[in-house]
Amino acid sequence: MTTQQFRRTHVAAAIGAVLALTAGIAQGAGFALQEQNASGLGNAYAGGAAAAEDVSTIFYNPAGLVRLQSMQVVVAGNIICPSAKFHDSGSTPALNQPLGGTGGDAGSCAGVPNLYLGVPFTDKWSFGIGVNAPFGLKTEYDSDWLGRFQAVKSKVETYNINPVISWEPMKALTVGAGVSFQRLNAELTNQYNYAAAFASGVGQSVAAGQIPAAAAPALIASAAGLQSFAKVKGDDTSWGWNVGVLWQVTPQTRVGASYRSHIKYDVDGNVSFNNPTAVGPLPPTLAPVGAAIVNALNSPPNLFDGGVRLAIKLPETANASIFHQLNNQWDLMADVQYTGWSSIQQLQVVRTTGVVLTTTPENFRNTWRVSVGANYRYTDKWTLRGGLAWDQTPVREAERTPRLPDNDRTWLAFGAQYKLSDNWAVDLAYAYLFIRDASIHQNEGSTALNGFINGTYKSNVNIVGLQVTYTAR
Repeated sequence: MTTQQFRRTHVAAAIGAVLALTAGIAQGAGFALQEQNASGLGNAYAGGAAAAEDVSTIFYNPAGLVRLQSMQVVVAGNIICPSAKFHDSGSTPALNQPLGGTGGDAGSCAGVPNLYLGVPFTDKWSFGIGVNAPFGLKTEYDSDWLGRFQAVKSKVETYNINPVISWEPMKALTVGAGVSFQRLNAELTNQYNYAAAFASGVGQSVAAGQIPAAAAPALIASAAGLQSFAKVKGDDTSWGWNVGVLWQVTPQTRVGASYRSHIKYDVDGNVSFNNPTAVGPLPPTLAPVGAAIVNALNSPPNLFDGGVRLAIKLPETANASIFHQLNNQWDLMADVQYTGWSSIQQLQVVRTTGVVLTTTPENFRNTWRVSVGANYRYTDKWTLRGGLAWDQTPVREAERTPRLPDNDRTWLAFGAQYKLSDNWAVDLAYAYLFIRDASIHQNEGSTALNGFINGTYKSNVNIVGLQVTYTAR
């Protein structure tokens, strides 16, 4: 590699521009986001830890950065459009509530941008920085759907800043490492079955001898259909790291491996309730009792606003890849990825007083993803891409929840790169994800309180990616 000359002020300005452009732009769709560039999308991200075709290797394998012999900037974005439609097969309504509809399409389109800058400062050392969104989740149902007491909106966003160093300690071998400063924003909403809580309060009043049992039916009926909208919202920042190694086995073949650490968050936030302030009409003799139960429900230690915490550990990932130049026209690549999803066993929201507000079991399992792909250099300016992948879900069949009604998926992807000049290249790619139908049988511990969701999700994902690469010559 030749020594590159550059001005420090230009590098600092470029990094500053990258950071400024990414403020507040992450829009998660799906939980683990493979879509950290658009050039790899056309290959279904096969060979990611070995390809090192551009500076987006910062995310997939920082060891590949030192292969680049000039300063390079990548600006990329993917529009991800997941669809998740629930089909009912005999769900049960919650106590004193109507069943509700099927929720509409829980998926929606979102943009996931990526920005990278790489600068070689000797023939054996390079510095880079990437800004992206490695994880994201968003599902949102109609507020009156049949599973509203388990989930309405689930949203997790991450913002990741990842500076790295890449070094070539010996011929044909490079290594790289970096740190990640990451911010997570989380929002979880659902309806709360206020009618069931009120009925429980009536039962307690009867048991305490405060009202006669004969009055209970009228009191319970007065709260029929009442519900409270609950929202938990919070954020946190944390640190992680990534490392990689790249070996040029022959002039035509390279093998790469990379690891990205887990990141642990203790999300601090608040819970808020939009509670009813009164029940329906009651006889004058029972109205004070109804008002007293409502007042108790809306006050501590029950449905009241306050501070909460949510602990979550986003998983580690490890990749092993191979990239082989078959001839002057064809490249072949393959990749296997491990993700340690078992770090997420439940979503438990705890009040700052220590009282558990809600617990959603997830019991995620560790997963594997395998992919293969190819490039075909049609002309000096045009490169065509294709790829296939199988991506295992972390969701266990018997423990699927409406917050993440996921299942195994198969990727079919293709794309193209056009070189506008020696300095500029544009990539456009598309992928369609076939998702296996996902059954769900869930009441989260209480059919009376939450209803029972019984049915099947039919889902798919469309992804379109665009990338512009600038290389200083």
